[in-house]
Amino acid sequence: MRDVIIIGSGPAGLTAALYAARANLAPLLIEGLESGGQLMLTTMVENFPGYRGGIMGPDLIAEMRAQAERFGTEIINGDVTAVELGSQPFIVRLGTAMQETKALILATGASARLLGLPSERTLMGHGVSTCATCDGYFFRDKPIAVVGGGDSAIEEAIFLTKFASQVTVLHRREQLRASKIMQDKAFANPKITFEWNTELAEVKDVDQGVVTGVVLRNNKTGETTELAVEGLFVAIGHTPNTGLFAGQLDLDANGYIVAADGARTSVRGVFACGDVQDHVYRQAITAAGTGCMAAIDAERYLEAL
Repeated sequence: MRDVIIIGSGPAGLTAALYAARANLAPLLIEGLESGGQLMLTTMVENFPGYRGGIMGPDLIAEMRAQAERFGTEIINGDVTAVELGSQPFIVRLGTAMQETKALILATGASARLLGLPSERTLMGHGVSTCATCDGYFFRDKPIAVVGGGDSAIEEAIFLTKFASQVTVLHRREQLRASKIMQDKAFANPKITFEWNTELAEVKDVDQGVVTGVVLRNNKTGETTELAVEGLFVAIGHTPNTGLFAGQLDLDANGYIVAADGARTSVRGVFACGDVQDHVYRQAITAAGTGCMAAIDAERYLEAL
């Protein structure tokens, strides 16, 4: 039986593993299908402290992983298929394999919703992004587009005007779903324009390996047009990876794990960190911070047993 198992290998899970390992808890970290989390989809990261010249997202994950392993974290590749949280010890299943643990740290993250276009996935990190805070700086004085019409999309569009020369919001309806105060701010911003009743048909240019424009389709007329942009931000929401925990842990209305008093969940001995419990900040540094909290909370829980 393990003292602690960590599910997820992004900044939150790897930081939790580092702290748990340094506390001599010999943690087992299960990577999951998306090894490394959202950072594996980014290119240059310039806002993580300690890397004044920036660091590539996958390289940052590799550094974190090596540091966790240095102190004794065991990392296995695999996809957790079920967890059983009704009694101690907790059971974590990976297909036919099973692990038992006294404490469990959940760092399964949240996945950005994408449009599902092959070109969108191919150009992710090469002009396509799901995080304005992370990547906006790279688009100084460049025209960009934002897909979405809710508060998140409009907030990102407004933020991006600090950098971009022009921001075009692409929305599939005739009016925004964002709150009135957000709409008023966007309509008053001279850098923001709107394309209504518009859906994204293709991101160009896969052959060049960078975003050079987008093909738009008017969903009323069927007409297609091209818009020259150098960046595309997809802001149609995130889905927390909490399907395994539904009915076993308290989740909020959007499916995120409810964590209180640090990283504690509604089940004693189960802790949550990173984007799986954070729908506000969604940054590598905040994820890492909550990973630290989860490990310390788990250590104190185990000491009290």
